[in-house]
Amino acid sequence: MASQILSKKDISRLLEEIACRVVEHHQNEDTIYVIGIHTRGYPLAKRLAQRLKALGKSVKIGSLDITFYRDDLTMIDKKPVVKASNISPEIDDKVVLLVDDVLFTGRTVRAALCEIMDYGRPKRIELAVLIDRGGREVPIEATYVGKKVEIGRDYIVDVKLTEVDGTDGVWIFKRS
Repeated sequence: MASQILSKKDISRLLEEIACRVVEHHQNEDTIYVIGIHTRGYPLAKRLAQRLKALGKSVKIGSLDITFYRDDLTMIDKKPVVKASNISPEIDDKVVLLVDDVLFTGRTVRAALCEIMDYGRPKRIELAVLIDRGGREVPIEATYVGKKVEIGRDYIVDVKLTEVDGTDGVWIFKRS
């Protein structure tokens, strides 16, 4: 049985809080490059970018498909669905805010970092996640976290976003 831990209103509030913290930490930055990891990190990145703009920051938005950078590519699917990455070539010496929905093992973020470095050499890369569920397998830590939940590996965090799923919310349920 699934248990809802965040509503649409909660997600909106958490993104607003993250945006305020980003602006506070980067008052002297001209432009922040917000890059979302496909699939649900990208809509979150777009929402976060809108909030940053509303707070007066200049923002460039991009997306990242880490499929070919995964260390488990051969284990997930024989024919993976690959989406295009869209990153500004101007990221050298700039602040990049990488956005994803859930931080778990850290392997997705590790793959994203490798891909970003193939595009350029940012001054700084920060990570914003809606949910940090613990359970790291690689030493990755988010700079900005919406909500932290400590749950075992036998549970799934299911993030739904209107842009992808038709509704907003976050649920936790036991793996069957």
